[in-house]
Amino acid sequence: MANRHLSRTVAMQTLYEWDFNSRKSLLGDLAKHNISELAPGLEDLSFIYGLLDGVQKNIDAIDKIISETAPEWPLEQITVIDRNILRLGIFELLFAKEVPPKVAINEAVELGKTFGGESSGKFVNGVLGTLYKKLFPGDSNAHSAGSEKPNDDEPKEPLTETA
Repeated sequence: MANRHLSRTVAMQTLYEWDFNSRKSLLGDLAKHNISELAPGLEDLSFIYGLLDGVQKNIDAIDKIISETAPEWPLEQITVIDRNILRLGIFELLFAKEVPPKVAINEAVELGKTFGGESSGKFVNGVLGTLYKKLFPGDSNAHSAGSEKPNDDEPKEPLTETA
């Protein structure tokens, strides 16, 4: 698993745990535990902490964006996992701007497909795709914002072993 994808996974799982427990724990403490359990060999932790810190500092604005972009889904009715995947995706799309917008969307969609329910990937893609269209109205590819493969820092591992 590429470092950035692994970092997003750890950040998402940390946000999930934090949100699930009514944000009572310190996010940094949860992150330390999750890093030791899920990514013990990961050397550069700054991306994880940057995502967590950014989402936490901007959570009110991010949650407002979710509510405005998916008005038929009240925030508290969105599953905890989908809500936190959206928070990460929106943070990367609007605030971090370290990766191209379509990469941020695709990474969030992949997290949804891997960790969410049957329709999580489509739901995340729909919300972030709608937001993308609002942000980049002149982009002729806006209708397929989440259809390209992620372009992470490192090559992905093969899905199957070769002989």
